[in-house]
Amino acid sequence: MARAPFQLGQHTIMPGQRLQVDVPVARLTPIHLYISLSRVVHGRKDGPVMLVCGGIHGDEINGVEIVRRVLRSKAINSIRGTLIAVPVVNVFGFLQQTRYLPDRRDLNRCFPGSESGSLGGRVAALFREQIVDYATHIIDLHGAIHRTNLPQIRAQLQPGSETERMANAFGAPWCLTLSCVKAACVTTLSAAVFRY
Repeated sequence: MARAPFQLGQHTIMPGQRLQVDVPVARLTPIHLYISLSRVVHGRKDGPVMLVCGGIHGDEINGVEIVRRVLRSKAINSIRGTLIAVPVVNVFGFLQQTRYLPDRRDLNRCFPGSESGSLGGRVAALFREQIVDYATHIIDLHGAIHRTNLPQIRAQLQPGSETERMANAFGAPWCLTLSCVKAACVTTLSAAVFRY
């Protein structure tokens, strides 16, 4: 039996196909800003829908390069499931080389967002509705640009959960269990992991 196509908004991705999906964030004549020209790779075999994203903080560029390297990997051609790769979520901050959006809000603290809220709330709602809500598993990459941090995993870890198994697979020296942080991206993204 052939695998079904993957539907992401108005886009249909066939098994074995890669597709660039543009999510417009702002129209600035004569250019448009997009949530980082997201790439979707729909594997030929069934499996989870994994979102890997970087650049929620515009000055944290490590995740941007990690996502780019994942997309260039030859192993990607034989994945089970679907990969949604978003190198830069906070395009505004990335272009200005700053952690924040132009309204000085931290996008990571604006989730789940609101279509009628602040700029941060609108970008968070758009990203959640157009990308996050389609994922069953999520890896949100961050870096310590202006501070010192040990490699770590932060998630809502529950013993024996899929989230805990994913966290342990990275072998990071620290796995931090987070309680629900009001309006934090980690809350929205961690909740999505439990849908699979």
